Amino acid sequence: MKAIKDNKSYTVNTDEEAKIYVSRGYDIQDDNGKIKEYGLGKKISVDDYNTLKKENSKLKAENKKLKESTKSDTKE
Repeated sequence: MKAIKDNKSYTVNTDEEAKIYVSRGYDIQDDNGKIKEYGLGKKISVDDYNTLKKENSKLKAENKKLKESTKSDTKE
């Protein structure tokens, strides 16, 4: 496993070490390069947050509409 943050990379041998690195904001990657755990304190930009918030609202409305449609289809 590796602990990655900015341009730093450290080899991690145990889960206890991984927990320490995560608490310091490092992402933990497995041996295949996939993120196993994200570091604490990650921040996203306001623009990204607003985009996701807008998309979430749109999807919730669509979900509600589909659920209502399904209910009315099953009653008929």
